[in-house]
Amino acid sequence: QVQLVESGGGLVQAGGSLRLSCAASGGAIGNSAVGWIRQAPGKEREFVAGRGENGVYYSESVKKRFSITRDSDKNMVYLQMNELKPEDTAVYFCAARASAVLTSVPSTYKYWGRGTQVTVSS
Repeated sequence: QVQLVESGGGLVQAGGSLRLSCAASGGAIGNSAVGWIRQAPGKEREFVAGRGENGVYYSESVKKRFSITRDSDKNMVYLQMNELKPEDTAVYFCAARASAVLTSVPSTYKYWGRGTQVTVSS
């Protein structure tokens, strides 16, 4: 069973940067589609970035500010977040599919971390 653990969240001022990390154990995710999904209080989950064999996806709200990368040797996934805005405040979850095919639908992701809080102050 793959387990995912996120880290790197915290409090940052608007315009700042954070790098989230997702460590996988219990199985390799190098060939899996991976994604970052966020959820703000009172809002639905939003798929913000993903990477799979069929490409890379960014939501319009984070395009050109966020970057998803992976290190298959280390079984890690990262989300570099630049030019952060107060509306980026949310819990960020790392997720992986059992498939290599990227989708932007959170319910298609089998493995999930517990999330890390990102708070952007104005």
